[in-house]
Amino acid sequence: MADGRSAENTLRIYNMLFNKIHHIAIICSDYEKSKHFYVNVLGLEVIKETYRAARESYKLDLALNGNYIIELFSFPNPPKRPSRPEAQGLRHLAFEVDDIEVVISNLKEKDIAVEPIRTDELTGKRFTFFSDPDDLPLELYEK
Repeated sequence: MADGRSAENTLRIYNMLFNKIHHIAIICSDYEKSKHFYVNVLGLEVIKETYRAARESYKLDLALNGNYIIELFSFPNPPKRPSRPEAQGLRHLAFEVDDIEVVISNLKEKDIAVEPIRTDELTGKRFTFFSDPDDLPLELYEK
């Protein structure tokens, strides 16, 4: 290029070259209930738990298969987020699974309500939804 920038550097300027999603932050209304759900029901691994006294807030870092994925926060009296009917903003968090029926069975054994399985008309893959303790929609998407 005439100004001394290479085509690759120009591409980096315009296409930020993200590596991956680093984490998803979730604010819960009942920390202990949500911690139990994400750790004991869904089986995510606790990386670090921090209590921030100045904010009266917990921050729980969670991993899936060794990969850091969720920051679970608690704050005093957080406002509710509408999720249905479809609201603007983050729609849901999806987990890839090998066998959707096995995961559904496991969730139902833990008294978690799961919607009927549907098929993605674009990919032909099976999926369904369930909710966390704050009614955040969570999706299972079969590999």
